[in-house]
Amino acid sequence: MSTDERMDEQIMAERRGFRVRAGRLIGVVATLVATAVAVGLSQGWGRTNPAPAASTVAASSAVAAPTAPVVLNGTDDAFIQLLIPMNEGALALIDQLDTRPADPSLRALLGEVRKAHQAELRDLRGLLAAGNVPELNIHEGHQMPGMVTQASLAELRAASDTEVSSRAAGLIRAHLAQTVVLCRGEQTAGGSPELKALAGRIQQARAAELNTLDNRPGAPTAAPGG
Repeated sequence: MSTDERMDEQIMAERRGFRVRAGRLIGVVATLVATAVAVGLSQGWGRTNPAPAASTVAASSAVAAPTAPVVLNGTDDAFIQLLIPMNEGALALIDQLDTRPADPSLRALLGEVRKAHQAELRDLRGLLAAGNVPELNIHEGHQMPGMVTQASLAELRAASDTEVSSRAAGLIRAHLAQTVVLCRGEQTAGGSPELKALAGRIQQARAAELNTLDNRPGAPTAAPGG
């Protein structure tokens, strides 16, 4: 076998390995969401619980990534690989809103969300590195719940100035609420104590951000259980 043939065979093997791992991760993501929904229903979703101020929780969630090795199970891996693109999509939305007229209270909240999400991305990638796990963009092009997609960003760009705030708030709300679901699932089925602790802090931050979003001046009344 020539050198070129051996290289082609190695590349094909690596691609097959990537597809297998990506398929497994997507399956674990589905299990993670299902677990989170079951836990949430058992804990009585829809109850109104007071949440701390978003800025307070956002500051507490920004902690240094671990330097010691960590062990990540399949749920941990899937949680991180999903939350990274979800956070990146939300940040893209916030960046886009910088150039459009928006409700001042929404813009102030999104400024806090931006800082918290940037800190979370550093922590999540730090845990991947500490677990010696490569980052995989397995959800590119997927319509995952709560994920801000290129299509939704295009719709926001095409929206009139009077519609921008309500459309952006709806997208951000779906993102924040879905992240709460995923964080519950990680804390139930995850294996890494470091990541489960981070998921708890992120969940608390999202709850505070949702509380601020839904109770800002002029915000529409959220649907029961939403």
